[in-house]
Amino acid sequence: MNLDFSDLIREGDRVVCGQATAEPVTLTEALVAQAGHLPAFRMMVGPIFSDTFSACAPNISFQSYGVIGNARRLAKAGRLDVIPGNYSAFCADFASRRHRADVVLVQLAESGDGRLSASLSNDYVIDAARGARIVIAEINPDAPWTFGAEWPVDAPIHLRVAARRPPVELPPAPLDDVSRKIASHAASLIADGSTLQFGVGRIPDAILSSLSHARNLGIHSGLINDAVVDLIERGAVTNAEKGIDAGITVTNQVIGTKRLYRFVHENEAVSVRPTLYTHGQNVLARINRLVAINSALQVGLDGSVNSETLNGVAIGAIGGQLDFVRGANASPGGRAIIALPATASDGTSRIVADVETVTTPRADVDSIVTEWGVAELRGCGLAERARRMIAIAAPGHRDALSAQLRAAR
Repeated sequence: MNLDFSDLIREGDRVVCGQATAEPVTLTEALVAQAGHLPAFRMMVGPIFSDTFSACAPNISFQSYGVIGNARRLAKAGRLDVIPGNYSAFCADFASRRHRADVVLVQLAESGDGRLSASLSNDYVIDAARGARIVIAEINPDAPWTFGAEWPVDAPIHLRVAARRPPVELPPAPLDDVSRKIASHAASLIADGSTLQFGVGRIPDAILSSLSHARNLGIHSGLINDAVVDLIERGAVTNAEKGIDAGITVTNQVIGTKRLYRFVHENEAVSVRPTLYTHGQNVLARINRLVAINSALQVGLDGSVNSETLNGVAIGAIGGQLDFVRGANASPGGRAIIALPATASDGTSRIVADVETVTTPRADVDSIVTEWGVAELRGCGLAERARRMIAIAAPGHRDALSAQLRAAR
């Protein structure tokens, strides 16, 4: 590829590129390689699962809706400005032009008859492209063509380049004893016929892997991964009882390996839909038994959930957590599960007296799950909430939490 970005990037431009596995790596690598010779510009990124931005010129600044994957390297270096807010609102702000996009870099799949698909993600990039000065599409023959993500005719493409690399992959993380124990507790809350939403990581993977015995599960999620293929192939996921989109797995993003990409390619039983649909409260409330499975950095004794910061440093994201927690609460028979290890890697408790940042307010919380059990919090007063939260903390931290609670009274 001989694309010269010096003819395309202007001083102060905001460059928006595809996120996660939808990153157009051929384009982003070329841009980073040329950045030292370009005027200063800002890149808008989402989760980063490539190494593209591990070392880049200081005239690039970065902005995102959270700190996910290798975006943590940018945050640690003080180069990532986080926009706090729900993922759905972040996407909507591109549609309303609250967020400006000057240059858009996107990875697309092309069908045999020339139709284009956004492939692995149907997110804010399409709305960004509608208002951008220039849109550059990387046509990747290894990217799956997905239904629901057809590239719209009102989003112009000014330049097309051929991809030199297959799409980014994110293999499943190996499961450990803690994640398996958490999964066992969480699975007890998931009835046959439930519709699942989940995120990236070891704990969601463990929960999904524990559900192969279930029947007539559905998927309506911000993402799908390789574990979904397992559940579909084993007959656990049929999407028959969702109440909407019968027989269809609905997602906003596809994040996994070649196995998953082959599965979704031209598969009419998978629909990669825009955020307005996957995260919309009016849609989520119509789904039968929606079970939202999300994680956290900390949970307070009152049930408040922190998924964003530790010690004042951003290391997570709001993402779609609050969208789906509230959607699950509005769903007939729905459940909102926050699942996390009771202890952090440094030995400190993740169950704390008070969280430092509130991602999901205590008023919205349903159930909290650790390897030590389930704390059912919906409808409980503060004293009972604290008792139930201490019961699922690691045993070595329970006395200290009880003492902190007494001192606060």
